[in-house]
Amino acid sequence: MIYVDADACPVKAEVETVGTRHKVRIFVVSNGGIRPSANPLVESVIVLDGPDEADKWIAERAGPGDVVVTGDIPLAARCVEAGAQVLKHNGEFLTAANVGVALATRDLMTDLRAADPFRQGGGKGFTRADRSRFLDALERALRKAGT
Repeated sequence: MIYVDADACPVKAEVETVGTRHKVRIFVVSNGGIRPSANPLVESVIVLDGPDEADKWIAERAGPGDVVVTGDIPLAARCVEAGAQVLKHNGEFLTAANVGVALATRDLMTDLRAADPFRQGGGKGFTRADRSRFLDALERALRKAGT
């Protein structure tokens, strides 16, 4: 199965395309506002409004053989621990070997932003190259999962 942390996910269409080709069930999890797909392999899951409700839903279900698509590092850490493959939107895999560093970096950046409220900037923009890397990585993840 593929679980998509769908709020602000720029690769939902790509997940559906690749997942459909592999005939994998896809759960698109959000707090709402996501257009449901007519694809019978895609199930839209609307969770309660509140912090981390989509993350909780995914983390309670993801495990070995599953692929989780998320940019949320704490969710990624929980899913990696449960045995799922985790893929960021830019095609980067989060694994047991690197998720701890990603979590520590996230926490450090949160502390730096809190210490300097005038600190501006954000992440890099999402590029065609990111989309291409994601498609390739999702293909590899699904082959590894045995689908």
